Amino acid sequence: MQLTLDLPEAVFTALRLEPTRFLGEMRLAAALKWYEARMISQSKAAEVAGVSHEAFLLAAGRYQASAVQSTPEELVFCRRNV
Repeated sequence: MQLTLDLPEAVFTALRLEPTRFLGEMRLAAALKWYEARMISQSKAAEVAGVSHEAFLLAAGRYQASAVQSTPEELVFCRRNV
């Protein structure tokens, strides 16, 4: 599927990105946000971003986004039940 967006030139210069690089970063940002909001899984987020699962996890770290969707309470529960 193809999607067309009209964006002002200033967007590319403000971020110092060429349009193709900007598109990749925009896909990654959307995927990270949807993943953080628990709307999609890690594997689906990687697919949306157009990167490997490993590259998605590395990008999460680069953007200081959590790669874990479990709450602290869920982690404690899991640890107690191992």
